[in-house]
Amino acid sequence: MKTALITGCSSGYGLETARHFHEHGWNVIATMRTPANGALPPSDRMRTLALDVTRPESIAAAVEAAGPIDVLVNNAGIGLLGAFEATPMATVRELFETNTFGVMAMTQAVLPQLRERRTGVIVNVTSSATLAAFPLVAAYTASKTAIEGFTASLALEAAELGVRVKLVEPGYGPGTRFAANGAARMNGLITPPYAAYAQRVFAGFAGGGPVTTGADVAAEIFRAATDGSERLHYAAGPDAVALAERRAAR
Repeated sequence: MKTALITGCSSGYGLETARHFHEHGWNVIATMRTPANGALPPSDRMRTLALDVTRPESIAAAVEAAGPIDVLVNNAGIGLLGAFEATPMATVRELFETNTFGVMAMTQAVLPQLRERRTGVIVNVTSSATLAAFPLVAAYTASKTAIEGFTASLALEAAELGVRVKLVEPGYGPGTRFAANGAARMNGLITPPYAAYAQRVFAGFAGGGPVTTGADVAAEIFRAATDGSERLHYAAGPDAVALAERRAAR
């Protein structure tokens, strides 16, 4: 029976992905900063571990407690919406610590065991913001785009070791806690010069159209982890798929 370690499982895509792997018969190690009871099904195939991907000692403890794993899903991330001009550089660095350096640190911590066994998969979750330009998410997009480049390069060297590395790019998911989890961080980032523009942007988001669900993302992460191919990119959700197809047609 295979084991997946999934980061950022307290809500949203990570929580849905943990459930999905479990439903398909996997052992799941669901990690989050503050483990909570009740969100995940009680099972001897479901373990919850504390993990803060910005702290090396937390990463080391979680990886040691997890034991051998077959798939690492780097899903943990934080969001940011606002005018870049108004965004403190400390906030930008906080974003990169989780969305970029956290992914790299987790990958570096798990790669040795995958290399030694010459098998395994690493799935890095980014965003459809890497597929097309969106307003008011410049810093967030930068943190995710960095992982796109990182993953594409890493996939080449990891393939020599028998390890596959994948990218899953979710679309806009209004059902996630993106805004709620980042509310304090985003406070004051829509300043008066940008207010009218932001209102038009927000109206566009609320205007309908296809969106991405947690089930969409979980299914695509599972597909990336299990299809056995050398494919790198997996758009998740109908809006993300449309963007990926539009980019490919250029």
